[in-house]
Amino acid sequence: MKMVVSGPGSLASLVLLSTAVWLVVAGDSKPSASSAAHRADVEAWQQKREASLRSDESWLTLAGLVWLKEGPNTVGTAADSAIVLPPGSGPARAMVLDFHQGKTHLKAAPGVAVTINNQTVREAELKSDESGTADVVRLGKRIAFLVIKRGQRYAVRLKDNESKAHREFRGIDRFPIQENYRVVARWAPYNPQRTVEVPNVLGEIEHYPSPGYAVFTLHGKEQRLTPYIEEPGDQKLFYVFKDLTSGKETYGACRFLYSPMPENGRVVVDFNKSYNPPCAFTPYATCPLPMKENVLQVRVEAGEKFHGH
Repeated sequence: MKMVVSGPGSLASLVLLSTAVWLVVAGDSKPSASSAAHRADVEAWQQKREASLRSDESWLTLAGLVWLKEGPNTVGTAADSAIVLPPGSGPARAMVLDFHQGKTHLKAAPGVAVTINNQTVREAELKSDESGTADVVRLGKRIAFLVIKRGQRYAVRLKDNESKAHREFRGIDRFPIQENYRVVARWAPYNPQRTVEVPNVLGEIEHYPSPGYAVFTLHGKEQRLTPYIEEPGDQKLFYVFKDLTSGKETYGACRFLYSPMPENGRVVVDFNKSYNPPCAFTPYATCPLPMKENVLQVRVEAGEKFHGH
């Protein structure tokens, strides 16, 4: 376009025109109210996520995963214990876990203070996580453990508040927050609800209820994700997925993500809130892996990165 400038007021007019154009461009670059609200929401979620990793209940405190054998399983810092506690964390002989056909009975050694769910006990039968809520056993201020069931086996998951991973945690690297990774997906319900088979890192298959799947377009390609419900009564959906960043910028096995339950045939999936599984931080977790349909054929440059923790 040819611009003609003439007359004594033309220079001032040109300055005003240029200023107006600059203001329009600058105004267009400001985030919308919805963008600002979205960023604030994700940042609040990120802060809560890091706080949980720094807490004494964090996955970073995991210090052992020991499969229970039939009969007595000794617990203590002694090297010949069936379940060896970290050095300096307790007595050589702290307790015995008597395990028979899926039932675990705890008996504390004389003079050793043990609590179950913050109540001091001498002996008791322990509930595992298959009951919905596992009993939490504590020994002093440092050690805690619970009994978990994976497949047909039972194990003690041991926690140490002074674990190296917990002490040295310095935060998480992430992709920049991008509103286009907050996807409003079409919800395709199963009728009736299905049970899906979910593999885990132990090579076992676990079964969970799934009410349907999400269908959406990302980078011009249609994708789908099948979530499931982790615990009975949960009012949120749980997704385990991989994408073309997996094993490169992000953790190779998978990432996790939650979403609200669907409404009016839609479900909001915000990949900015995708995060590393416990297995990215510790060898003592038993993480689920993605189902085949949850391996996305696009790059999801949102959420947590991974640098070999």
